[in-house]
Amino acid sequence: MYLCSMKAMDYYDIFWRQVLDYHQTDSVDAPTVNPYAEGTLEALLWQKSHIDTVQWHLEDLVRPADVDPVAALALKRRIDASNQHRTDLVERIDDIFVQRFANVKPLPGARINTETPAWAIDRLSILALKIYHFGIEVSRTDATPDHRSRCQAKLDMLGTQRADLTQAIDWLLDELAEGSKVMKVYRQMKMYNDPSLNPALYKK
Repeated sequence: MYLCSMKAMDYYDIFWRQVLDYHQTDSVDAPTVNPYAEGTLEALLWQKSHIDTVQWHLEDLVRPADVDPVAALALKRRIDASNQHRTDLVERIDDIFVQRFANVKPLPGARINTETPAWAIDRLSILALKIYHFGIEVSRTDATPDHRSRCQAKLDMLGTQRADLTQAIDWLLDELAEGSKVMKVYRQMKMYNDPSLNPALYKK
């Protein structure tokens, strides 16, 4: 099967490629061109990584203490919309895995996992961003040696996390394929963006 030919480091490589592409302009409003064929898992992963990268930098823009309040509100609403888009996209990725394992017969004693494949892969996307930005901190010529040393220690730990997470994702997908684990998808059911579910919105 196609999905089985991809390993977690293949997903990470897609994320890393997108992060590098974004930083050619380093602009939250710059257009991006998805290099993968529409409807493929790779294209969805690229799109998900782009959402994460833009949101990372939107969060940076809203942090300064002197940010204009009107601009901050607009950024907050954009971040909320981005969060919803990200959640929807992760669930679309999970739908691909649901289809992939739909005909697998669970083995006796098969267990569910604490998170779905796509939500584990979501963490891998964020990890790529952390590794990129800590790499920048390590190489800053205007920073103190102590700052660079502390950032290098964190970068080393992030490398360990990447190795552990990619291995865990590969194990999970293997277990789902063999039936020793069962995949269940619980939709996030976020309430804050829904005017019919958020009291702050429907009571107005």
